[in-house]
Amino acid sequence: MEDRELNFARELLQGRPAAEVDDAEVLSGAERLLSGWMAGTLKMERPKLYDHYALPLAALLRRVIALEARVAELEGQHGSEQSAGEPESGS
Repeated sequence: MEDRELNFARELLQGRPAAEVDDAEVLSGAERLLSGWMAGTLKMERPKLYDHYALPLAALLRRVIALEARVAELEGQHGSEQSAGEPESGS
């Protein structure tokens, strides 16, 4: 077990501004830190931990927005392919 208490944001950012750390790095670091904290192998500065949830939350929100846009694009392509490939049915 790590004896020192880790600062969540400092561990994720490694001295860089938040804008310079890509979402994949934030999410993998957050998963590692939070999993270690929940398993009892890492100690976190608890008051700071709750304040710094914004980093992975913002990364997740950006991922969700990008995925929603991609799904909408794929659904649009799928819909146009179906309507182009199917003859209109008459009554």
